[in-house]
Amino acid sequence: MKTPWTKTLLYVLLTICAALVLYPVLYTFFMAVMTPEDASAYPPHIIPQSIDLSNFTEVFDIVPIGSFIGNTFLVAGLTMLGQLITASMAAYAFAKMQFKGKNIIFSMFVATMMIPWEVTMIPNYLTIRSWGWLDSYQGLTVPFLATAFGTFLLRQFFMQLPKELFEAAKIDGCGHIRYFVSHVLPLSRPALGTLAIYSFLNMYNSYLWPLLVTNTPEMRTVQIGISMLEFQESTAWNLVFAGTALVILPSLLLLVFGLKQLVRGMAAGALKG
Repeated sequence: MKTPWTKTLLYVLLTICAALVLYPVLYTFFMAVMTPEDASAYPPHIIPQSIDLSNFTEVFDIVPIGSFIGNTFLVAGLTMLGQLITASMAAYAFAKMQFKGKNIIFSMFVATMMIPWEVTMIPNYLTIRSWGWLDSYQGLTVPFLATAFGTFLLRQFFMQLPKELFEAAKIDGCGHIRYFVSHVLPLSRPALGTLAIYSFLNMYNSYLWPLLVTNTPEMRTVQIGISMLEFQESTAWNLVFAGTALVILPSLLLLVFGLKQLVRGMAAGALKG
């Protein structure tokens, strides 16, 4: 039994840990509304002495941050949709269909998760360049439309669906396609939501690949746009943090509202091997 003092100490420790984790995010928003004098003061101010909301409008004047955010949402949305389609279909095949060499193929498929992204980056770039897809949405999205992690996650979830459900649907005349669309997908919303949030945030925060395959400001994504707020001569840190606040706000909102779905899907997919 936990005593009241033990519970109090536990809550205090958890509160301190939460404050340490959230402090960089809070400090970003504090810096975003500081005046240039407060932002460049030494030692730095923890809490803004005055509020300057004009920083956000200045960011839009310096770089086309709205266009960058739009590009990022489009690329992340297309990647998320592509991963949901390819991963769900592949996971269903590995979980519910019988074919020769299924386990070996799945093992090889999952083994690709151990290959670092840096190893495949140059071959992917050379392929995209040979196809003439540099500086295009195809080049930004096509290499990420399939994911071994998403396939593994959904396969684990699909394997938990009762076999009796498939047998009953088969007796009623359901084939694989109809069973997949009418039964499996509606029952797998937690796992699909988890993969959707994960893939969207992963692509939304991508920096290296968009920097590699895009050249014009019209195709740049928001992570590259933030770096354009820094100058060699001098850097207005209040503007940099204002741009950063604009960038992380959508992902924070998505994570806050989708956290329950994310945890539930992760836990459900881990129950059965």
